[in-house]
Amino acid sequence: MSKKRIAIVGATGMVGEAMLAVVQKYNMSKHDYTLFSSKRSAGKKIQLFGKTHIVEELNEKSFDSGFDVAVFSAGAGISEVFAPIAVEKGAVVVDNSSKFRMNKDVPLVVPEVNPDDIKSHKGIIANPNCSTIQAVVAIYPIYREYGIKRIVYSTYQAVSGAGVKGYTDLDSGIRSYVDGIERELVKFPYPIFDNCLPHIDDFLESGYTKEEQKMIDETKKIFHDDTIAITATTVRVPVFGAHSESINLELDKEYDLEALKELLSNSPGLVLQDNVSENIYPLASNSVGKDEVFVGRVRRDFSIKNGLNLWVVSDNVRKGAATNAIQIAKVLLED
Repeated sequence: MSKKRIAIVGATGMVGEAMLAVVQKYNMSKHDYTLFSSKRSAGKKIQLFGKTHIVEELNEKSFDSGFDVAVFSAGAGISEVFAPIAVEKGAVVVDNSSKFRMNKDVPLVVPEVNPDDIKSHKGIIANPNCSTIQAVVAIYPIYREYGIKRIVYSTYQAVSGAGVKGYTDLDSGIRSYVDGIERELVKFPYPIFDNCLPHIDDFLESGYTKEEQKMIDETKKIFHDDTIAITATTVRVPVFGAHSESINLELDKEYDLEALKELLSNSPGLVLQDNVSENIYPLASNSVGKDEVFVGRVRRDFSIKNGLNLWVVSDNVRKGAATNAIQIAKVLLED
């Protein structure tokens, strides 16, 4: 693999910092990195592979020097303006925002599921929503082997999915409970501490939230299958890191439960944790900082023919954002 030039846009944010951790984990030291941020964080010094990088302010001339890959994690507004500029200057963009996900000309990629879609890019590749990524990693082997008629997603999403302000609201709630001093909310419409909010992103006219609709639309696009019936309810819970999901499936074919578990245990990116006699099942607290998707509580749904229940947990900042994006970048660099 020859030496390439990589730009990380949003390098000082929560996901950007995780991206830098992932490139070090993958030992991608051969390449040259340039780190970009907003004016507020420009000038910050970051150590990467033993070298000090000074974060540069992103502007319209940032990509003039030429990059092979530019990984964006700075929000849809930044991606809308600067991703086309990066492409025009010769870079392939891996975008972590929602801006391009449902664009028909932009592949939406989870490397364990649809890596071949990377080849069809026209300059931009989209990273799916965090809750979608972990879900499809878990259910794709089942879809491939048995087919899926219907999916019911119920999510229990950590405040890290709402960024630093989400962290702040949960931390403030804990402090308020301890010292009795009420603190102002900066992210959520209601306190998240000691609470569950069935409200992630804006509500649509349908009554669904954008987060719920994302999971529906993105699953169909990643699988290239509009025939699957999908519904979703997404909930913010008072957990700092890692999303948990209850996934109910109706399969096309009959299945043997032990064979299905064996299939999951041998699937890329998945770790089966399923021994209820010893209280072994995926936990958010055990998933933080890890790049895998953990699946357990695998059991038959007796209420419908070929029904199946799964419990799926993953670090939404790592696999749900940073790791997935860097995996895509790695494929591009190796090609």
